[in-house]
Amino acid sequence: MPYVTVKMLEGRSEEQKKALVEKVTEAVTETTGASKDKVVVFIEEMSKNHYAVAGKRLSDE
Repeated sequence: MPYVTVKMLEGRSEEQKKALVEKVTEAVTETTGASKDKVVVFIEEMSKNHYAVAGKRLSDE
């Protein structure tokens, strides 16, 4: 059973997240041969103050 975790900044619409889950599931079934009902996708959303690049939080920019 494939498990996929997608980590991204918050702010995407429900429609975007739905499309993401559908496309990721499709890609996993095509590449691994796993059946759709066995693919699990987790979306972990982070706020900009919990994400930093080059020593600066994105919320500080």
